[in-house]
Amino acid sequence: MSTITKLTMTALLTAITTITSSLIYIPIGFAKIFPIQHLVNLLSAVLLGPAYAVMQAFLSSTIRNVTGTGSVFAYPGSMIGAFLAAILYSKTKKIGLAATGEVIGTGLLGAMATYPIAVLFFGKEATLFGLIPAFTISSVTGAVMGYGLLKILIRNRVLLPNEQKIR
Repeated sequence: MSTITKLTMTALLTAITTITSSLIYIPIGFAKIFPIQHLVNLLSAVLLGPAYAVMQAFLSSTIRNVTGTGSVFAYPGSMIGAFLAAILYSKTKKIGLAATGEVIGTGLLGAMATYPIAVLFFGKEATLFGLIPAFTISSVTGAVMGYGLLKILIRNRVLLPNEQKIR
């Protein structure tokens, strides 16, 4: 896949995430969860690889923050999840492991990375125990949706298995 194609797909996936963030979100405590972000992270990881997946997550988080539909919590969670999903997919070519990487990267590692930011903003020591469930629920929901979508694309031969090409 050419660099231009990867950049174009990154822009399109960023746009999808940005647009849907104002339509589809679930408020949980002081955080908003965006399952579409995790779906798109998984798509980016499988279709584009680590660098573009992280770029997509960063751009989506930035645009959502600028437009007021996101929070600073989006950065570590989405970027770590996208990176881990892409690394696992690039090493194994298994969508299930990529989805697991998204959940572990966002739900656990991303929540832990967000903890200092949350304490800084909210001053709550128990913040970590609020972030992990919220991030995990969001990432599991999005990863399941992304896994299902990718399997449908493969079954219908829109996406060829173990390749990063779209027909």
